[in-house]
Amino acid sequence: MKRLMIAAIAAASLVAISPNTASAATMLKGHEFSAQAKYSLTRARAIALKARPGKITDQELEKEAGGSGLRYSFDIMSAGKTIEVGVDAKTGKVLENGAESTAKEAKEEKTESMAVKH
Repeated sequence: MKRLMIAAIAAASLVAISPNTASAATMLKGHEFSAQAKYSLTRARAIALKARPGKITDQELEKEAGGSGLRYSFDIMSAGKTIEVGVDAKTGKVLENGAESTAKEAKEEKTESMAVKH
């Protein structure tokens, strides 16, 4: 009985800390825009990985110029490099598929912070 109780507590602990317990949408930066997206996060991830096979290391849903103005942005580790793949959240089109640079990232952060202030 004691072993069963310990096993149950251990299993409950694993479930509580598992990233799969929260929905993928609420773990997504920009999840507040999800209602505006026609493509789900799961479908957008599949599109991004088809365009650039690898491992997704970061993801967000953001309002950004180009396409419909709403895009999923994925950082994908591919062949030892971080590649940014942007998928239009309303059309499913790949909008971006290129190497992530420090300068580009800094520019995006500056643009995003300015948008928040306005």
